[in-house]
Amino acid sequence: MNKVIAGRAIEVNEEGYLKNFSQWSTEVAHEIAKEHNLNLTPKHMKVIDYLQEQHKSESPLTIRKVGKSGVVDIKEFYELFPNGPLKTSTKIAGIPKPASCI
Repeated sequence: MNKVIAGRAIEVNEEGYLKNFSQWSTEVAHEIAKEHNLNLTPKHMKVIDYLQEQHKSESPLTIRKVGKSGVVDIKEFYELFPNGPLKTSTKIAGIPKPASCI
């Protein structure tokens, strides 16, 4: 299904995750973040960059792994992305929902 995000038709699945990473942009990220009542800071963007790098390397993502990444610790990850940090952050990053998320 298509959803208009940042003025563009973006293909998303039923949960709102982008189906095609090539449609992702920082503008799209900011719009998705607004839907989650978040204003992205440079620290948010560092986490998003890390998540995208891990996705490109096909490395499975977990909250524990992000917390040990050196980018943020687990407490800070929850502070940056409350209400399901891994689900929210991966959605904003334009990557599929991790298998570790139910």
